[in-house]
Amino acid sequence: MSRIHKYLISGGGTGGHIFPAISIANALKQIDPDCEVLFIGAEGHMEMERVPAAGYNIEGLKVEGLDRQHLLRNFKVICNLLSSLPKARRIIKNFKPDVAVGVGGYASAAALLVAKSMNIPIVLQEQNGFAGVANKLLAKKAEKICVAYSGMERFFPADKIILTGNPIRQNLFNPELDKNEAYAAFGFKNNIPTLLVMGGSLGAMTINNGMIKGLKQFAQAGVQVIWQTGKRYFADAKKAFDENPCSNVLVTDFISRMDYAYAIADVVVARAGASTISELTFLGKPAILIPSPNVAEDHQTHNAMALANQNAAICLPDKEAEEKLAPLAIDLLLDDERKSSIAENSKKMAQNDSALRIANEIVKLCKN
Repeated sequence: MSRIHKYLISGGGTGGHIFPAISIANALKQIDPDCEVLFIGAEGHMEMERVPAAGYNIEGLKVEGLDRQHLLRNFKVICNLLSSLPKARRIIKNFKPDVAVGVGGYASAAALLVAKSMNIPIVLQEQNGFAGVANKLLAKKAEKICVAYSGMERFFPADKIILTGNPIRQNLFNPELDKNEAYAAFGFKNNIPTLLVMGGSLGAMTINNGMIKGLKQFAQAGVQVIWQTGKRYFADAKKAFDENPCSNVLVTDFISRMDYAYAIADVVVARAGASTISELTFLGKPAILIPSPNVAEDHQTHNAMALANQNAAICLPDKEAEEKLAPLAIDLLLDDERKSSIAENSKKMAQNDSALRIANEIVKLCKN
């Protein structure tokens, strides 16, 4: 009887790290159905809810990201990282993984440093065109580094890099999905241009402010809008909406059926996180990307421009978004020729089967 393989996956902090991690776990189960998968995340962050909801066990470490604006606060960050190492060692010693996988984020550095010290091979997955701190720290210790963009030799050893693209949520694409059912789920009509606006799992202040300023313009244009605010900004957005009610705008803090939302969206307005871009290109959706200015090394601008330079998306700078979001989105919604051109170019940039390609590399290491 063959031995059951065990895989440790670590990372998190935002949806951009969690959704690819879950997709990799699902792909590992597809290739190796009897395997066991354990996650390590950051206490108090969204992975502690999303991972169990996806059917996997998770352990939490008391870790947090670097504070780039208040450098003195990083003393506490480093202390928490060091104090989390013994717990990470206990978890890994008990689970005995064959391979450890890091997807970036707060928890991956602690977990993978410990795993490597215990002679467990590690695989990194870097979602962005500008490598994160945790992955750069771990690069020399990794056996393989799976990346989404070419040119990553400036961050990682060239002989370890594999271009795989970013995994997307497997439930986003369903060829049997009934679009009329999707329209009905949002109370929308199937013959009116539809805009999907989202600011990531935590929400985006600039995007929400742009929506508030544009409510009257959306009402006058006669288009339909799904506006996902994020929990942090929902109360202010709902207040503004109640003061300027629009029957064709749906305001929500969270979208549970993203497959429905994507299916009916003619145009998407979003941040330029790596996972979002992977989903948009996979689905071939015309998009207006508004890079967050509050991320390491401005990596979202790098992500957005990779598409904009190929006419596969429109890049709107964050500082211009409040004034230009609504008119730009309406213009694109009503321009069928431009929408079609952007969608076609976006689809060309997709990297398909990314999760399976990454999982195959992990399984190869396990077998070796």
